[in-house]
Amino acid sequence: MADIPDELIKLERSAVEAHAKLPGLDGEAYDVQWKAWRTAAEDFQAAVTAYAAREDVAMSRCEVEQVVKRAVRHPQPEG
Repeated sequence: MADIPDELIKLERSAVEAHAKLPGLDGEAYDVQWKAWRTAAEDFQAAVTAYAAREDVAMSRCEVEQVVKRAVRHPQPEG
């Protein structure tokens, strides 16, 4: 797997965790959590865009996003 910054992993984890809290909520509680999820997702997307724009990064923006999401959602066992 490509060497990706821990910060991108943390931001995606935050977005995934915020999204996981949505089911079962309604009304104002849902609205508050939805905004938290949206903010976390926007922060992740902005960080991916900035990282992919660096001259020392050979992957496209899409590839960076896919690698990070795969690492968070389907972690490989260490060993």
